[in-house]
Amino acid sequence: MKRLLFIILISLCSLGASSQNMDALFELMPDQYIPQLENAWRKDLVDLFNAGKEAKLKNTMNGFSSLKALTNNYLLLQVTESSTIEMKLLPLINNTNVICMVTTVNGPVPDSQIRFFSPEWKLLNPTDLITLVDADWFLKENIDKNDLSYLEASSHVNMYLRKMTLSPDNLTLTVEYTTPQYLDKDTRKKLELFLKSEPKVYVWNKSHFE
Repeated sequence: MKRLLFIILISLCSLGASSQNMDALFELMPDQYIPQLENAWRKDLVDLFNAGKEAKLKNTMNGFSSLKALTNNYLLLQVTESSTIEMKLLPLINNTNVICMVTTVNGPVPDSQIRFFSPEWKLLNPTDLITLVDADWFLKENIDKNDLSYLEASSHVNMYLRKMTLSPDNLTLTVEYTTPQYLDKDTRKKLELFLKSEPKVYVWNKSHFE
C-alpha cells in the first residue's frame, strides 16, 4: 500500500516530465547536486559528447570533469579524479520515471551513496525504493561468528564500505563490499575466506529494487 501511494504521488509530480531524456534532466538538475559543474557547463558537456568530441571541461575545483557515457536513460560522469556520478532513469508502472543517482568516491577505497529523485529533481525517500543489505549479507552462509579465525580477521573491520554500480544496459544495481580493500594484504586474505565471491545484484521491478 505504501509503494502504491508513492507511485501515485510520483505520477502526479511527473506529468509532462516523463518524456525527458537523460541529457535534458542532466542539464536541468540543481547545481547543489554537482557543485563542481554549473548548468551551462553541463549543457556544454552534453553538446560536446553528442558532437562526438571529448566531453571534458575544467570545473570549479580547478580540476576536470568528463562525461564518459550518455544514452536516453543512462549517464556516467567523472566529476573529479576521485569521484564519479552515475544516473539511470527507472520506469514506473505508469510510464513515468524515477531518477536514480549513485555517487562514488575513491578515498582511496570506493564508497558509494545512492539517492532517488522525481523528474523535477525532488528528493525521494530511498526506503520506498530499495532496502540496502548490510555487511553481514556478504558473509558466506553458516559462518560461525565465534570461530577464532573469523574473530581475528573481522576484528580489523571498523567500517562498512560498498561500491554501487548502475548498469547502462539493463535495470540492475550491483553492490560490492569494498571494506576488505581498505585492509592490508594479509588481513584481507584472511577475511576473504569468510566472504561470498559474488556481489549483491538488485533488479528494478517497476516500483522498487529487489
